[in-house]
Amino acid sequence: MKVGYARVSTQDQKLELQTNELENYGCKKIFKEKKSAIKDRPELDKLLAHLRSGDVVVVWKLDRLGRSLRHLIDLVAKFREMEVDFVSLSDSIDTTTAQGRLIFNIFASFAEFERELISERTKAGLKAARAKGRVGGRKPGLTDEAKTKAWAAHQLYANGEMTISEILKQLNVSKATFYRYLDWAKNNFKDKPKRKARRTN
Repeated sequence: MKVGYARVSTQDQKLELQTNELENYGCKKIFKEKKSAIKDRPELDKLLAHLRSGDVVVVWKLDRLGRSLRHLIDLVAKFREMEVDFVSLSDSIDTTTAQGRLIFNIFASFAEFERELISERTKAGLKAARAKGRVGGRKPGLTDEAKTKAWAAHQLYANGEMTISEILKQLNVSKATFYRYLDWAKNNFKDKPKRKARRTN
């Protein structure tokens, strides 16, 4: 069974363009969502609960389904586990074909490569933090673990390869805590690397 999923970001936007394309493709059931990509999506949850082996999930474009490349890859991996295929009409991706499977395997490889790079940068930052923490002196208000994260935050921010949002997620801290860590690191460590290329969130 072909099952469609259509999504727009706001209540004011229309779903007709997507639903028409999905119906023309032969979707017998279409889950319609009016939510931004970063919020909870109840219709997507209903879609996942509805799927059965042999079904095909169809979307108009890739960005209608996944909120990020990693999320998209995770969803398609889940489809595979459920023996469900995936089609994106505008992107000419169809995992029922050998070419479509190849494209998604390439996407998955890039996503895994990105995860490994982020992990390596984080480990390097934490290692540097532990080393610098022994010579940086003590200041009331931060635990040893917090000092380690403060230096890691300082290093990752100065490196310029990750957005602030990515650093927050990687270190599991709030934005307020992140900036407090930057201020603390600036005042307590000898090395003060400058951010190479400021990226937006």
